[in-house]
Order: sequence, then structure tokens, then C-alpha cells
Amino acid sequence: MRHPTRIEPGPGQESVWDYPRPPAVEPVTARVVVRLGGTVVADTTDAVRVLETSHPPVYYLPMADLDLRPAQGSSMCEFKGRARYFDVVGGDGTVASRAAWNYPTPEPGYESLRDRVAIYPSAMDSCEVGGEVVQSQDGDFYGGWITSDLVGPFKGAPGTLGW
Repeated sequence: MRHPTRIEPGPGQESVWDYPRPPAVEPVTARVVVRLGGTVVADTTDAVRVLETSHPPVYYLPMADLDLRPAQGSSMCEFKGRARYFDVVGGDGTVASRAAWNYPTPEPGYESLRDRVAIYPSAMDSCEVGGEVVQSQDGDFYGGWITSDLVGPFKGAPGTLGW
């Protein structure tokens, strides 16, 4: 397995290889807007992001800001705990299946995620941070949001599982 080479960040950029493990949670001061089915389904300045080595940040928004329906399945994160999944409903009735998740009983250190939900940006019409439309993390397993101020390489694409 080839070990990735960290890209040196330029001015105003950050490298995902400088993010910690275990992951850190930090507040987001920028406005976060999510669109689905041609309508805004979330618009908040009360988001947090989870930062983990080699991963683009995952943004968590207040659950109360979205129309969510429980979906099948769960998964386990060694740091955050057991996740449950949701369908996200757009204002026009569009449904993105299993497009969001949260940690109802997060592990210590991640309590701020309890009433927040993360969203796969690839399942939405668009997700924005501070007016910038984000790119989805390859592979979509982790749900990272890539903005122009991030450099990688990013985990998620085929062949990166062992990083």
C-alpha cells in the first residue's frame, strides 16, 4: 500500500493531514446552506465540523432545522459511537434516502453532536459553507465536505482505505 504524500497548504489553506486523531469538534462561524429538491432545507450559522486526520471535515447541523425521517440501519464509529440514519425531505417532497446520520448517545467528548445531523453532500442539490458550494468526498463513505481552503490528499477514493 502506498503511503500518501501530504500536500503543503498555501496561505489561507489547511491540510487534512494536520487534523487530529481522535477527531476534534469545532464550531463553524460561516453560514451553512443545504438545498434539496430545488429548495433550501437548512440554513444555519449554528453548525459544527468534525476534523479527523486525512478526512475532509464533516459538517453537523441542528436536527431541528431539517425535515428528517428515520431510515434503516446503523453504523459504529470507534470515537463517536453508534450512528442512526435518516432520509432528508426537501420542501417539494423530494426524498434523499439515508442521506443523513447522527449520534443519539455520543461517546464522551462528542456530546455536541447529540442534537445535530451530518449530511452527505452528494445526496443534496448543493451544500454551501460561507457561500462556497462544497465538493463531495470521493467514495461518500465518510461524508466529507471539500472547500477550496482544504488540501489533501483526501481519504475515501478507491485504494485509500488503509491510510
